Amino acid sequence: MVIIIKKSLVTLSVIAGFLGLGSLAASADTYTVQSGDTVANIAASHNDTVNGIASRNNLSNVNLIFVGQQLEVGQNTTSNNTQAAATTTATTAQTQSTPVASTTTNNTSASYNTNTNTAAQSTNTASSNTANTSSSSSNYGTGSHAAVLSQMESRTGVSASTWNYIINRESNWQSSVRNSTSGAYGLFQNMHISGGSVQDQIDAAVSLYNQQGMAAWSM
Repeated sequence: MVIIIKKSLVTLSVIAGFLGLGSLAASADTYTVQSGDTVANIAASHNDTVNGIASRNNLSNVNLIFVGQQLEVGQNTTSNNTQAAATTTATTAQTQSTPVASTTTNNTSASYNTNTNTAAQSTNTASSNTANTSSSSSNYGTGSHAAVLSQMESRTGVSASTWNYIINRESNWQSSVRNSTSGAYGLFQNMHISGGSVQDQIDAAVSLYNQQGMAAWSM
């Protein structure tokens, strides 16, 4: 706000200076009427107007002037130029005083912050997805979830999603868990084995399926 007031004061000073110059230059020229002159010709040659010359010289009839008569001419030109210069200066000063830069800066900053936040969110989402993928692909003995399910599906014809449901229900994918009551062991909680690797458990589950089908898991 202080900066704008200073610019306004400077502008007023400049305008006042122009007006002052205009006042100094406003003195009309004196023209002596020659033979054949008309007010219109005199006005044109001195960048003046007929009405201006008539008003300035108290002419009641612009068609009636005399040879040797002295007329004040050219005053309108100086006044108009001064006014135009003052108007231009005032407009320029007002434009320079308008605080536009801060708005532009704020918008740019807001846009930058929004883009930065969006990029950060995207990065966090990608990191989270990667972590989840890594977790779901954790190894159990010699095979992963996908490897176990794929092998069970291909060897039994039962969908991988069904085997995933059974394993989650029976052991929650804990390959070494044992039921202390029934003695069932491993991923499939098979009572026909008491230990072994993941592959051993898969082989035993396939064998059990071939003997009893899905009834072995109450399906």
